[in-house]
Amino acid sequence: MDNRIIWLVSIMQTLLFVIGAPLLTGVIKWVKCQLQNRKAPPIWQPYLNLYKLFHKEVLLATTTSHLFRLVPFVIFSITIVISAIVPLFILGAATNSIADVIVMIGLFALIRFLLALAGMDTGTAFGGMGSSREMFISSIAEPAILMVFFAVAMTAASTNLSNIIAHLTLYDLHLSPSLILAASGFALVALAETGRIPIDNPSTHLELTMIHEAMVLEYSGRYLALLEWSSQIKLMLYATLFINIFFPWGITSHFAWFNMGWSILAFAFKMIILVIILGFTEINLAKLRLFRVPYLLNLAFVFGLLAVLIHIIIEVG
Repeated sequence: MDNRIIWLVSIMQTLLFVIGAPLLTGVIKWVKCQLQNRKAPPIWQPYLNLYKLFHKEVLLATTTSHLFRLVPFVIFSITIVISAIVPLFILGAATNSIADVIVMIGLFALIRFLLALAGMDTGTAFGGMGSSREMFISSIAEPAILMVFFAVAMTAASTNLSNIIAHLTLYDLHLSPSLILAASGFALVALAETGRIPIDNPSTHLELTMIHEAMVLEYSGRYLALLEWSSQIKLMLYATLFINIFFPWGITSHFAWFNMGWSILAFAFKMIILVIILGFTEINLAKLRLFRVPYLLNLAFVFGLLAVLIHIIIEVG
């Protein structure tokens, strides 16, 4: 296969993550409004919001350091790197060879660490509160997501994301108890990592309950636009990881245009189903109290641990 085509597909997948992430956020909002019988904004509203923020004046607190100004650009750059290594609709792209799940989790942790530093850099009460809550949740979520990925990595005998997905295309989810538990654990952690209900509410600015919004409260203009765009890409990354790992039907490793077309259609269909389920779930759940969040994330860790044990006992033993 021509290397130029492989690199072209890699760049195209990365651009789809970056450009399509605001559209996914808009579709989720539109679906939730339809399910609640409310008038929905257009699905391209997130693009308009980003355009508005990029053209607004930047106002910064006098107590901030150069770190506060640098963090949005670093976080956005790291998010693009993660987008380049996560397979979207085709396996075997040029950047997928370095798609190690441990490295990917480490990059997500680095984003969280930098965002917490930026939240504390302003010296405000809300920034420090949001940073402490984010670290509190991540201290439980990271072991859970590692355990989930250990389970799927043991199944594929590899930590490379493309190899894992290629191997899981041979499995039936309903016939593998370990994958069912791993998928359940991943879904719970993804809600925490992306700040969705019942862990956090991305559409609220109530000071006593917000987590992510508290850390970016002092940002404005293009800095806030980059952080909002990064969070939208992160949501699309976790949604893509969920459907491509645990429901890899339709994803292909052949670079023929016909196969890629069917793979894109299959990916779009699975994403639509996931968006409908997510919207229906969020309108029927209330946000948990902060000190009840560990119970949910501990359940995700237990699911991951059981997935590992079941794989060792049943599928290996």
